[in-house]
Amino acid sequence: MTRSVWFLLVLLAISASSCKEEVDECEANTHPYQLQFPDYFPILEVPSDNPLTEEGVQLGRRLYYDPLLSTGGPREGRSCSSCHFQSNSFSVPSTASGSSVLPHVNLAWSRNFLWNGKLEGILEDVMLFEVNDFFEVDFNLLKEDAVYPELFRKAFGSCEITDELVAKALAQWFRRLKSSNSKFDSYLKGEEQLTDSELNGMTTFFTEKGDCFHCHGIPLMTNNEFHNIGLDSIYDPTVKDRSYISGSPYDRLKFKTPTLRNVELTSPYMHDGRFVTLEEVVEHYNSQVKRSMTIDPIMTKPGKEYGLQLTEEEKQNLVAFLKTLTDWEFVNDTSLSSPF
Repeated sequence: MTRSVWFLLVLLAISASSCKEEVDECEANTHPYQLQFPDYFPILEVPSDNPLTEEGVQLGRRLYYDPLLSTGGPREGRSCSSCHFQSNSFSVPSTASGSSVLPHVNLAWSRNFLWNGKLEGILEDVMLFEVNDFFEVDFNLLKEDAVYPELFRKAFGSCEITDELVAKALAQWFRRLKSSNSKFDSYLKGEEQLTDSELNGMTTFFTEKGDCFHCHGIPLMTNNEFHNIGLDSIYDPTVKDRSYISGSPYDRLKFKTPTLRNVELTSPYMHDGRFVTLEEVVEHYNSQVKRSMTIDPIMTKPGKEYGLQLTEEEKQNLVAFLKTLTDWEFVNDTSLSSPF
């Protein structure tokens, strides 16, 4: 063997060794994450290319709370948590802005997002929009960070930080934001009793008396669809309702049905935050419904031409029942709070 051939073989061996070490350094080190929820919840569909892992969930949690996600973009210094507070079921409190923000609760079962359904698809699709279009993430900042490269390596086995991987980590975190342990859930499982007022409110909610259950059924307390519930009688083209997305006049004045889980914590209510209290919301359905061409038929059923017409006691009972949907464990769970 000539000296030049021997030298070439040595170089190839070193190169192969370096490649192997590089691959090994970028291997994932994950552990499955198991979400627990009652058996009456829908089956949770998780993409095969983004299974829930302890490492992925924790990475998504950090990204959710980190202002670095928006550094240099139009929303510089803001994180997801800037508008979604755990104490308010990951929505914004009425005292913060006066606007209404849909809570980040049980979105793993949703396919329509935002009040008008501007975003559709699975969580990975939505998070990709958030990463590239909403926050305009500067990936160089994540790559230069002292922590993130190692977290991405452990979660995804990648030495690169891409928009797809950031979206996947956030999607895992959003699946983790699961609320299913309210007083009402304990009642459904036979673990706790409701008061007479709460039971009477539940009867109103789940019967034709209140008609609430048609759009807010068990277990998610939303059908994730769009409805005109009679907030206004005149269409305002400057308001970005469902028709703004679909282009159909039949979708005018329609907005997404929000979940009622933790509803006592998510004031203000409706797409424009016009109501501050649950009593105001109930009174809308009771006596203030406005007719229009696209109003949902449920709102004008025979006998309800002038609203629900509940008594004061029935309205109080309905509010009492709505408060049984609060999952205090969810809003106080330290594993859901900021890791910083």
